[in-house]
Amino acid sequence: MNKPLIINSVKEYLQIFIGIILASIGLKAFLLPNGFLDGGVTGIAILLSRLFDIDISILLLLCSVPFLIVGIYTISRRILIKSIVSIALLSISIVLETFPVITEDKLLIAIFGGLFLGAGIGLSIRNGAVLDGSEILGVFIYDRLGIKIGTTILIFNIILFSITAVLLSTEIAMYSILTYIVTAKVIDLVIEGFEDFVGFTIVSRKATLIEEALLQEMGVGATIYKGVSGYGSTGKQEETRIIHTVINRIDIRKTYRVLNEVDKNAFVIEFDVNNVKGGVLRRYFNKNKEKNLAESITNDLTKS
Repeated sequence: MNKPLIINSVKEYLQIFIGIILASIGLKAFLLPNGFLDGGVTGIAILLSRLFDIDISILLLLCSVPFLIVGIYTISRRILIKSIVSIALLSISIVLETFPVITEDKLLIAIFGGLFLGAGIGLSIRNGAVLDGSEILGVFIYDRLGIKIGTTILIFNIILFSITAVLLSTEIAMYSILTYIVTAKVIDLVIEGFEDFVGFTIVSRKATLIEEALLQEMGVGATIYKGVSGYGSTGKQEETRIIHTVINRIDIRKTYRVLNEVDKNAFVIEFDVNNVKGGVLRRYFNKNKEKNLAESITNDLTKS
């Protein structure tokens, strides 16, 4: 194994370890002392711990075993090994960590418990480890039956919280649902990041002017395609430029304002972007650089 791979592995395991600490804080400082559940395997372990008064760390390991066995046929060996190590360390961390009562407010407990737990699980998933086996089950069922992973996890948790309402109390089930919602949202934020991007495909007879406007007003880059427009009922065909660009979601209204100012009849397709890497996503220029770059791009486009 070369040096860069070793460094990357060390970084991954370090972040997984931080994720384990955060998840254990969420459990020991907030959820467990107050009997609140989370979704997935962690929720099952907490529920069984409440019903049978068994150490949560032992139950977490035992409840994870069937899902890890399923993982043998579902996920890669590397991820499986990381997950086994991570779940074991989480169980040990729960045993070793002790926290004073931070708050007795049930709403704060549900929110901050979910926040810490979600941050820990999300950080672990981002670095190739699974702290909760319900995701593995979701992947397994998707491979076998074609049911979406999110649907499987949702059904799994509906059953879990319904059982909690019957065996413990409706109030605990409701707060546990809130915890699960916070956890799931924080996991998404950690994995995908806080920035949410949107893609635009723009077809216009004033494409060059739109390119300049996007550069100067929005500060974003664009990829230009050559295409042919006019297919359909009009029957006309003409060469045109197709603009493809990505912006931050908070700039959607500003982008449409810029487009309307240049060409109200522009054909615009807006779509969600799950991940972005490289390129000019959000770069602000001073006026001289902005002008020079705009002129350079325009000249290049004219030559092409």
